Amino acid sequence: MAARLLLLVCAGAVLYPAEAQGPNNELPDNYRIGVDLALEQLDSHVGVQHHFRFLRSLDKSEIEAGFGVKYLYHHFYLKPTTCPKGTSDSSPRRCPFRNNRPLMDCAVCYKTAADQIESSPKPYVHCIQKPRLTEEMMMTRMEHCKKMNYNSGAPTLLASTG
Repeated sequence: MAARLLLLVCAGAVLYPAEAQGPNNELPDNYRIGVDLALEQLDSHVGVQHHFRFLRSLDKSEIEAGFGVKYLYHHFYLKPTTCPKGTSDSSPRRCPFRNNRPLMDCAVCYKTAADQIESSPKPYVHCIQKPRLTEEMMMTRMEHCKKMNYNSGAPTLLASTG
């Protein structure tokens, strides 16, 4: 009996750090900064009352443009928590997910250089409650991100003459 209790305590100790970190920490840094950008935008919106946390990725893509420049697209869900907006410690233990509110469907696309978001072209962030998302909105998101990728206008070594 004591051995089983010890086994349960040890299993709990192993699982506790993984639960405290959450799925956002499993993302590569380039994608995590996009999630953070969406969370910042939600926190600054007057109509948002609750704190949100990353739930899961739906789609990710990355285009290498050379010289450390990348174009990233990330489609993901954010889920509201029981904590109020602006909460600094949003660990799963302190701010569990709410199940009585819809998910926030977010898409972000942005350019990074040296693993930092570039201001030009301006990063695109679109988040809306999942039930309100339409096919037209999804198409608009994709078109906007495609334009950002193909209209970089950045010179390359192959384009130089001389």
